[in-house]
Amino acid sequence: MQLVGKLQIRSFEKIKEFLNEEHVGRISSIDKNGFPQIIPMNFVFLNDVIYLHSHVKGEKLDNISRNNKVGFEADRELEFLPSYFEDPYDASLADTLYISVVIKGIGSFVIDRKEKTLALNGLMEKYQPEGQYDPIKSDMQVLDIVTVLKITPQSIHGKYKIGQNMNSADRLDLAQKILKRNSSSAKQTLKIMGFEETDDGLRMIDEPVW
Repeated sequence: MQLVGKLQIRSFEKIKEFLNEEHVGRISSIDKNGFPQIIPMNFVFLNDVIYLHSHVKGEKLDNISRNNKVGFEADRELEFLPSYFEDPYDASLADTLYISVVIKGIGSFVIDRKEKTLALNGLMEKYQPEGQYDPIKSDMQVLDIVTVLKITPQSIHGKYKIGQNMNSADRLDLAQKILKRNSSSAKQTLKIMGFEETDDGLRMIDEPVW
């Protein structure tokens, strides 16, 4: 239980920051046979709710019409930690650094054209931040041929694992091993962990607090 507490994201601002950066989330609903259906979708976290856009027909829409209790999840694998970081013979020591957010909430269909416009423009601003498009307006016909889903959170839980459960010496040792392995994500992972590469090696420039 002590480790679980250390992995909890306590800052709502950090959760918002993470959701604003992630491009793929997964919505879960319950199908007519009682099984969960999970679908990856683009999304935007706006005014403390999740908005997603969809075709006007589909199984997930039917599911939510029957049962509006839904789940939503977004995650990011920061770094796979091979077992040999700890022991060259014990495969069970392989691990992963990650960030994740899980939401339980109420799903609904946005009917109000102003809110629908807000959501669609929010999606455009997130996925096309360079602009070069005309913003959607509430009187446009496109609003009639797209469904906007809204998830109003009842609970939001975030977890992150970036070595915060380690003492400073072990954390530095882990960072050095990540740097040496030199995966495609290594430099970004070290930055998130609070390390900076210098001529003399690695140094902690920030103690990330989530």
